[in-house]
Amino acid sequence: MSQTTSNAGSQRVPVDLAVSRADKTLTLTYGDGTVHVLPAELLRVFSPSAEVQGHTPDQRQVVGGRRHVGILDLEPIGHYAVRIVFDDLHDTGIYSWDYLWELGQNQPAWWQSYEADLARTGKRRDP
Repeated sequence: MSQTTSNAGSQRVPVDLAVSRADKTLTLTYGDGTVHVLPAELLRVFSPSAEVQGHTPDQRQVVGGRRHVGILDLEPIGHYAVRIVFDDLHDTGIYSWDYLWELGQNQPAWWQSYEADLARTGKRRDP
């Protein structure tokens, strides 16, 4: 699946989004040649939804058991974001282009934070 978007003047807006169901990834390609490949698991556990993030930082939920989650669909939200529908039926997060850029640029730090959260709460990546 591929979707082309454009927004002149902003290098953080992808020019192409591609879902790989086999690899369970979302690939974002930018006009400057930057490519971010984001695992569905990372996107799911850091969903910007209120269900995951809460309404304050101390309400944020640590989501375990999503190692094998996949992406069913992408739904454009205006010219600024995309909603991701996961195969565990989570679909309430609206991923802004800036948030996706941040996840892509700093993916190792996000993973490290997630693994620390799992260890702190006694949860696992496996279901």
